[in-house]
Amino acid sequence: MTPAWRHLLRAWYLQTSSSRIPKMCPSLSRAFRTSVTKLGLHTKHRMPPCDFTPEKYKSLAYERVLEIHSQHLAPMSTAYFPKPLLLHQGHMEWLFDYEGNRYLDFFSGIVTVSVGHCHPKVNAVAQKQLGRLWHTSSLFFHSPIHEFAEKLSALLPEPLKVIFLVNSGSEANDLAMLMARAHSNSTDIISFRGGYHGCSPYTLGLTNVGPYKMELPSGTGCQSTMCPDVFRGPWGGSHCRDSPVQTIRKCNCAPDCCQAKDQYIEQFKDTLNTSVAKSIAGFFAEPIQGVNGVVQYPKGFLQEAFELVRERGGVCIADEVQTGFGRLGSHFWGFQTHGILPDIVTMAKGIGNGFPMAAVVTTPGRANREVAFSSGSLPSAMVIKEEKLQENSQDVGTYMLRKFAELRDEFEIVGDVRGKGLMIGIEMVQDKVSCQPLPREEVNEIHDDCKRMGLLIGRGGIFAQTFRIAPSMCITKPDVHFAVEVFRSALIQHMERRAK
Repeated sequence: MTPAWRHLLRAWYLQTSSSRIPKMCPSLSRAFRTSVTKLGLHTKHRMPPCDFTPEKYKSLAYERVLEIHSQHLAPMSTAYFPKPLLLHQGHMEWLFDYEGNRYLDFFSGIVTVSVGHCHPKVNAVAQKQLGRLWHTSSLFFHSPIHEFAEKLSALLPEPLKVIFLVNSGSEANDLAMLMARAHSNSTDIISFRGGYHGCSPYTLGLTNVGPYKMELPSGTGCQSTMCPDVFRGPWGGSHCRDSPVQTIRKCNCAPDCCQAKDQYIEQFKDTLNTSVAKSIAGFFAEPIQGVNGVVQYPKGFLQEAFELVRERGGVCIADEVQTGFGRLGSHFWGFQTHGILPDIVTMAKGIGNGFPMAAVVTTPGRANREVAFSSGSLPSAMVIKEEKLQENSQDVGTYMLRKFAELRDEFEIVGDVRGKGLMIGIEMVQDKVSCQPLPREEVNEIHDDCKRMGLLIGRGGIFAQTFRIAPSMCITKPDVHFAVEVFRSALIQHMERRAK
């Protein structure tokens, strides 16, 4: 008897033995039946071709890297995988490790590499600039900075035309906090629970993801409010979010009238009435929450929230660090998907394709001279418009989202698939009835299985229960086929472990 058939019989036995396992077992057996008939349990998936050959690795031995890391680098416990991945080289959507193994990168350095690793056009412009001038400051003029500012401003609607160039998303949000307080003469700033806006001493107050919080005081004047999560929150369901794939939880909302939105707005009003002063400085929101696992809000929520904030004299800030620069496909900026116009927009990551660069964009009336000294950075090239990568995000991203949604229908432990364009979240649960998060150790095993088969994906969520899919915007449908089949095989292998 073949190993595959032994597993199938084991699944059938577990399904029919009520004394051994709960009644959610049909999902187990369905997964095993599919694995036997279509894939085989341990199929080696063929990667799409790549016309790039990496250089031979000639640097430190792997063991020496681990030793130096433990002795001299910050004691972080965030490295992915039981055996951390030592990367050597990158090319477009591909990464290569020190042994020459190739990986399809579907996390893009935490949603940072927007147009591909070492994109030849970006490389050429960067090399040309480094050969001409490495550094300048706002005390002097340098024409590429002005050219870049003009091109960036053309991508934003009126009156968002005043640009401050900085070096990171945290620095951009720091500056936006200062600008909001200077403009409003108030202190209180509101952000969502589950929101991530940086790890600087000030932005830690805006960031409301537990592992990033510190026991020391930080972020004075920052208040959190309920995240309007239509999957895990108390309200919302199958008609509430702007996505080609809706949550399986049902709701009574109509296309033009979201009851969940109204309930979450009442919670937002409660925060305004109880937790902050009568006049506030502002409100920070990611158009889609990134670190929290690609959480989307009910349609129309941000429109009403912005109105309520402005009634209190506050400034509305859209954090586009992860959602900006065409990643969502349908629009160039995430705030446009909500039909809103922020007072301040912050951006980083995709703006420099991995180069440490960020920006704050605001209106002339809010560009205070008191904070203008913060401007200064190097320009970087963008190829998003030239290569129609926003359109690719819409086409390939929507296709991929629907393919991953098919896995939600197949596996009991896939609770939700959501997102827009090339920003997708796959939330793992113990079962679809309780929707309790899949234990961290089980998520870790699936994550590591994907890596062993050549696929790199991210993690997120309050309980680290959500896989984050955010590849470079140059990916193709064959890349998607490979990624979905690898992820599916990893789920099958996990169900196989569960059944033993």
